[in-house]
Amino acid sequence: MGRIMRRLETGERWWAAEIALRSFGLALLGLCAACALWLCHSVHQPPPHEAGALEYGAALTAFMSWSLGWAFLVEGPGLFKLIPVPPRHRRFNLSQRTYR
Repeated sequence: MGRIMRRLETGERWWAAEIALRSFGLALLGLCAACALWLCHSVHQPPPHEAGALEYGAALTAFMSWSLGWAFLVEGPGLFKLIPVPPRHRRFNLSQRTYR
């Protein structure tokens, strides 16, 4: 797994990662659509009812899958690319756990 993450962090174009991560984004957007459709049907039930834990969970799932789905679909492997930090900002080394 470490070798795969290093390859993604360098920003190297990798067609398998492009397909897999963008497909994952599409799947999350499909989950969002399914949750939103279920919520629409749940809201329009004949007797008015209070929202239960299932409706709140579906709304949370719809929101999170929409947010993550668009990120994975648009960026793909670019989400894991390391970006340079300007020297004026605090630097830290995770391997030694010392902060400067």
